[in-house]
Amino acid sequence: MHPALQGVATIVIGVGACLAYFYGSNQFLDRVLFPAKGPNAGRNINRANMVRPWLFLFPALFALCLYLAYPVVETLRLSLTDRNQDGAFVGLANYAQMASEPKFWEAMRNNMLWLIVVPALSTAFGLLAAQLTDRIKWGNIAKSLIFMPMAISFVGASVIWKLVYDARPPGTEQIGVLNALYVWFTGNDPQQWLTVPFWNNFFLMIVLVWIQTGFAMVILSAALRGIPEETIEAAIVDGANPFQIFFKIKVPQIMGTILVVWTTITIVVLKVFDIVYAMTNGQWETQVLANYMFDKLFRANDWGVGSASAMVIMLLVTPILVWNVWNARKEMR
Repeated sequence: MHPALQGVATIVIGVGACLAYFYGSNQFLDRVLFPAKGPNAGRNINRANMVRPWLFLFPALFALCLYLAYPVVETLRLSLTDRNQDGAFVGLANYAQMASEPKFWEAMRNNMLWLIVVPALSTAFGLLAAQLTDRIKWGNIAKSLIFMPMAISFVGASVIWKLVYDARPPGTEQIGVLNALYVWFTGNDPQQWLTVPFWNNFFLMIVLVWIQTGFAMVILSAALRGIPEETIEAAIVDGANPFQIFFKIKVPQIMGTILVVWTTITIVVLKVFDIVYAMTNGQWETQVLANYMFDKLFRANDWGVGSASAMVIMLLVTPILVWNVWNARKEMR
């Protein structure tokens, strides 16, 4: 079947199945389980109304359990078994093996470095862009340009920046922007930027900062617009300069939003995979946890250690995610 027809058929069947489910389940609820007839009609109607919301929630809950809860439980089980011994229970042996590998600690070290740099720079640049674009006439156009990288996949962004860092042999035309500028200003030979240990991690981080700055800008711009004008006017009357207004009046009032943006980007950083995989594949000391997990699962075919590394990622993400949800709910009160 033609892919376009497959897409149409999927939509028709999916929508039709949803409509059939909701119609059939409501009919079963109202006519079979709790019929609105006889002496208990009023009680049955109340019972049906109590059950009805769960009918609508059931597909989503089922999908969450199937695609989120079950994989977590299965990953935990695999992390405690040995694939080479027909799934024999080995306890924490996989975690011990993982902890003994230098590549794991390299990944942990790099992830910590990403956690320090990327959320800080993305949030700072996003806040700066939100403040400046709200003060110029063509601010909406500037916001669109800054937000545009969010529409690009991580792999697509990686390909773009890999071309920026590209290096051709000395004496030939440099198509990589960074090397073209480097050769032009210094006269030195072009550099293989992605192979320089330690610093190559920062070149990879730039890609994620470039993408996430637009996200931070949009959220923080909305927060800045929500600041009461009275507080700013009072500060101006008291003689505050623009820097004092920004850092002492505006920033404290949107600190909750800044923390939400910070933690959201932090969760993205903990799961970063595409950029490292597409640009260096974890070589030259750029390994991160998600790429380490991928290598163990699909290259080394070691499901035990791979699952253990997946559980480490989940354990690192969960506290931040819980705090983020709690803080967001507190902001809504």
